[in-house]
Amino acid sequence: MSNQGEAARSLTPAEQKAMDAWSDRKKRSSPRIKVHGHDGEVVTIGIDHPDGTAGFALLMEATGAHDEPFLAGLMTQLVNAATKGQEVNEAAEANANFLLSVVKGIEPRDQIEAMLAAQMATVHSATMEYARRLSNSGSLAQRDSAERGFNKLARTFAAQVEALKRYRSRGEQKVRVEHVHVNEGGQAIIGDVSTGEGRGAKKT
Repeated sequence: MSNQGEAARSLTPAEQKAMDAWSDRKKRSSPRIKVHGHDGEVVTIGIDHPDGTAGFALLMEATGAHDEPFLAGLMTQLVNAATKGQEVNEAAEANANFLLSVVKGIEPRDQIEAMLAAQMATVHSATMEYARRLSNSGSLAQRDSAERGFNKLARTFAAQVEALKRYRSRGEQKVRVEHVHVNEGGQAIIGDVSTGEGRGAKKT
């Protein structure tokens, strides 16, 4: 902390750029969720936004949801995944918002991508938990168990990334040029050019 009489330090160009980008992201970010409830009580999930309807619409857009029941179900599943045991507290709310932030960061375009993004978020969280266990394992048996769990989850996450990539690239056309001949006079003849995929591919 600087003294009151000390002049404020000017931001460097890189710092100012980062601050501006952060401010812009905050303006465009969708709201967080609020989780209310304790052990033995009914848990309610709300939206931390001055206008509940507008907040719900922002969350639907950010998660690729097409209707209200899907978004409500997805939020419930994220809260359940973020809750350890039966107690719903501030830590559970923070974990749920972290999972939601991962989903929003993936920028799902439909509900399939939203579900896959939610699975990726929870698998990542479980992977880091097994990384903690591996780091703190006391016996060889505990270390082997944590290592197996960590490796399985890490491979699952990598497979999910590939699945999302394949799903997003479905239906895209691909053009593959095998070779180009340039005859005398400057006329180019392109051989074996394929467009599309599967049986509908055409060759020219």
